[in-house]
Amino acid sequence: MILSEVTIKLEILSTLKDLNESWTIRSDVGELEKYFHDNIVVFEPGRRELRNGKKECIEGWKSFIEKFRINYWKESDHLVQIYNEGRMAVVTYYWEISTEDNGKNFISKGRDMFVFVKENEKWLAVADQFSSDPL
Repeated sequence: MILSEVTIKLEILSTLKDLNESWTIRSDVGELEKYFHDNIVVFEPGRRELRNGKKECIEGWKSFIEKFRINYWKESDHLVQIYNEGRMAVVTYYWEISTEDNGKNFISKGRDMFVFVKENEKWLAVADQFSSDPL
């Protein structure tokens, strides 16, 4: 069955929403198992080394939510680009997060770029690179 580009984009955005809500709202990094490819790679701010593989990447998210309490998470200006006959996509967007650490509140803004592939009728993240907005 050939899906329309609009349908594919909606599937991907739904996957991204569920992925981000798993750690920002439900604080359940274990759910990321469902959204990360076994061979996902992640570049993140403040870390020179590449995170490589599902387990190592989930550990990165886990260490974040163990350190900070998340007050809110917002996303905006999503751009979904479809490739490889609807089996691969790049998603870019901007984010804002409010966190608390030891009674101090912080607001951070940044951008994110995920690469998704469709395997076994499911969208999986294979790469992520996120950063804070430049000063």
